[in-house]
Amino acid sequence: MAWFARFRSSSRPIYSTSLLKSIFMKQSRRTLLSDPAVEAAATGHHHHQTHAPRILSWASSLLPMALAVSVSAGALVFHSHNNPSLCDASNLDQSGVRIGGKDSTDYEVKGSYKKLPRGLIDELKVICKGNLTMDYEERYFHGKPQNSFHKAVNVPDVVVFPRSQEEVSKILKLCNDHKVPIVPYGGATSIEGHTLSPNGGVCIDMTLMNRVKSLNIEDMDVVVEPGIEWMELNEYLEPYGLFFPLDPGPGATIGGMCATRCSGSLAVRYGTMRDNVISLKAVLANGEIVKTASRARKSAAGYDLTRLLIGSEGTLGVITEVTLRLQKIPQHSVVAMCNFPTIKDAADVAIATMLSGIQVSRVELLDEVQVKAINLANGKNLPEVPTLMFEFVGTEAYSREQTLIVQKIASEHNGTDFVFAEDPEVKKELWKIRKEALWACFAMEPKYEAMITDVCVPLSRLAELISKSKQELDASPLVCTVIAHAGDGNFHTVVLFDPKQEEQRKEAERLNHFMVHAALSMEGTCTGEHGVGTGKMKYLEQELGIEALRTMKKIKAALDPNNIMNPGKLIPPHVCF
Repeated sequence: MAWFARFRSSSRPIYSTSLLKSIFMKQSRRTLLSDPAVEAAATGHHHHQTHAPRILSWASSLLPMALAVSVSAGALVFHSHNNPSLCDASNLDQSGVRIGGKDSTDYEVKGSYKKLPRGLIDELKVICKGNLTMDYEERYFHGKPQNSFHKAVNVPDVVVFPRSQEEVSKILKLCNDHKVPIVPYGGATSIEGHTLSPNGGVCIDMTLMNRVKSLNIEDMDVVVEPGIEWMELNEYLEPYGLFFPLDPGPGATIGGMCATRCSGSLAVRYGTMRDNVISLKAVLANGEIVKTASRARKSAAGYDLTRLLIGSEGTLGVITEVTLRLQKIPQHSVVAMCNFPTIKDAADVAIATMLSGIQVSRVELLDEVQVKAINLANGKNLPEVPTLMFEFVGTEAYSREQTLIVQKIASEHNGTDFVFAEDPEVKKELWKIRKEALWACFAMEPKYEAMITDVCVPLSRLAELISKSKQELDASPLVCTVIAHAGDGNFHTVVLFDPKQEEQRKEAERLNHFMVHAALSMEGTCTGEHGVGTGKMKYLEQELGIEALRTMKKIKAALDPNNIMNPGKLIPPHVCF
């Protein structure tokens, strides 16, 4: 009971200003669509007195790390170059190293800006029925990822808000005809620069396409538009006793989750996005609409276009419809926590649990620094030591049996204070503080930004990698926390740094390099679930080999010969053929 007393010692929540901002921005966008300012932006007749209050109100609620960004005038200068080729020379920095490419250390993405063709805005306005904006604050918001320290030299020229697949098709065909770059945009929760617009162009905000198109209860699948958030979807499904099991950060949309091939804490039981999508519809660069598969649970009909598009990060097409595999809401669940003297002990228990054959639903690892952040942000009094969190699901008897088996495993690896909860409110609060771990970190350094790593290794190497990384992190002058999806070998570190201090940014980058190269040496990956974007491109040749990257570039060139689809992402610029 002492543990529950510690946990319930305060009900003070984590106030995620980023989430509040995201909600407010979505409300603002709905207002924006009928705002005279849209008309003004498109026609050039500005009504400053109408638009200024809206800018002030959302700008005042910026996430602390966004406030810390000091964007110099030079960072937003529109540079004029020739169109990038299949071997993109426009990304060269002064030393001759391509930004985002092999050996790059620059995090500001260069681009080849070209002024929009005359009349394009008018045509877009007709297609979108006025649902667009050229307001600078909106364009900057869409061009600067809210949870990422990455930035680009340019922002989009215009943001459009399509409401249908047909509108998306017309937008892409128009942009392809004029060779204007496009960047798809969802929940803005990505952290690797996926939604940057280094070449300007058109940002396609998909959040108004957020309907549930059909629910097939007996087949346990659902057809949705890409703009619906996974949390909203689960609220819709709950009365039917069903849920969609992937749980990335709050605010993530289904389209963005497909584009980045995300997962979350439940992946250890239910798999990643590629395992839970049955079929897709997507619009290609030329405006063609492609259906990747039927609604059947399995098919051997042709190339697996569904898996090709999942993880393509908007570089091959814009996803407009997704058919998802659903699960029954578990009959019963138990959440357990256990403390350990070292992070290696905790990782060893996670590995031993998986090897025991127990089908755990979640295995999450937090180091002592992360627990300290949670205590600080929530007013809790949890022991500040490496901690494992488990979830067991099934019947009441089965869940409890699993809990007791894992308790025995933990005791054999120096585990102490093994406690578990079955009360729904306690369980909900436990997972809430885990999901908001990133925001808890900013309670320690409110004005700092975060570099978040995402390495993943074969499960047998997890304890070794975490121990090796932890030594390096503890020796660093920066505040660093560890959060791991320990059941599938994936772990994150949140490295906090002052963006105004170049030495701190370089130290954060050094730590990131260290962990990525350590993971790659153990047959792991640079990104388990966050995707590549611009931030991870420089590691892909070492991980996959140049032949694989050339194959990717050939696919990209075949489907997007004008290179308008989210250019400068995923495929390193030094890859040529």
